[in-house]
Amino acid sequence: MTDSVGARARGRIGAILERLVASGVESGLQVAVHRGGELVVDAWAGVADGRPLGPDTLIHSFSLGKGFTATLVHVLAERGLIDYDTPIAHYWPEFAAQGKERATVRHALTHTVGVPQLPPGITPADLCDWDTMCAMVAAQEPLWEPGSASGYHGWTFGWILGETVRRITGLTPGEALRTYVTEPLGVSDELYFGLPQSELPRTAPLVEGGWEAWLASLPPSVPFVRLVAPHRAVWTTAELANRREYLLADLPAGGTTTARAAARMYAALLGQVEGVRLISPERLELATAVAVEGKDQMLLARHAKGLGYFLGLPEMAGERTAFGHHGSGGSIAFADRERGLAFALTRTRLVSDSVDTGRVLANEVRSLLS
Repeated sequence: MTDSVGARARGRIGAILERLVASGVESGLQVAVHRGGELVVDAWAGVADGRPLGPDTLIHSFSLGKGFTATLVHVLAERGLIDYDTPIAHYWPEFAAQGKERATVRHALTHTVGVPQLPPGITPADLCDWDTMCAMVAAQEPLWEPGSASGYHGWTFGWILGETVRRITGLTPGEALRTYVTEPLGVSDELYFGLPQSELPRTAPLVEGGWEAWLASLPPSVPFVRLVAPHRAVWTTAELANRREYLLADLPAGGTTTARAAARMYAALLGQVEGVRLISPERLELATAVAVEGKDQMLLARHAKGLGYFLGLPEMAGERTAFGHHGSGGSIAFADRERGLAFALTRTRLVSDSVDTGRVLANEVRSLLS
């Protein structure tokens, strides 16, 4: 790619972000794009807590962190430390309770274990207590035979895989992420599960922009509301994300990051970034092939999933050669294998599905860099 193409892309994306913030549709945005292992777009606009938002401002982006968790698992698999088809209970014996003895790491990555549910009385304080949540998840009876259906494990994805990682490595999920992913990539100060206390001042507060109202509009009978997030206190809202104890907690179902760090991670799955490649081409093919497809039992929509990543989301133009993860309220990070692109959008305003900033920006990037 020529410098002029990159400069045009940077200028165009930067102008769009400035316009979105000036219009009031958005409050703070970061967009980063890698192509061929090179950072070609690093743009930002808006304010955070009354200060200009910058490229190194940390933004909590909820389920973007599931992509970090999946990547960590694949890096461990690359090193021979974890096997996709080994039962989770081999690493974490307590997990065998209630008929889960045959549930595998692959099942966890594909949301097919069958334990997406949280108890009705769950509190934010519970979410932040690692031992309490792992014991609760291990004791759950699956809603379906593991492997027989897929239903989004919105919160429990993090404890199932995070505790498995801890049992294998002896490290907390955050420590393992740092050791195996972020330090090698040079982003150990920009991509986290739980934040170090010292990073709280760099973290932008989130603001509601219609996301909480959209969640409130869902009928109580919808499985996501009834089971995955059974009451308002544990909805993925700005109120929850701005809690100090929540930001500090090691919760591998979510993550706090900059757009440029998230894009760099996905770029290092596609190929080398400054000499670092996280997994082999063969493992990339395995991790991003369609593993399950069809109606998601919690989201009640059809989705294709690889091992830990969603495939062909709207921001990916529906193309199955692209893989990544949404975050509640409109963040997105993914890699496009066909084009050699890695894209990340982080945002401070949590918006409903009717605001398609991510799709518009990703389409613009594809057009500019094609």
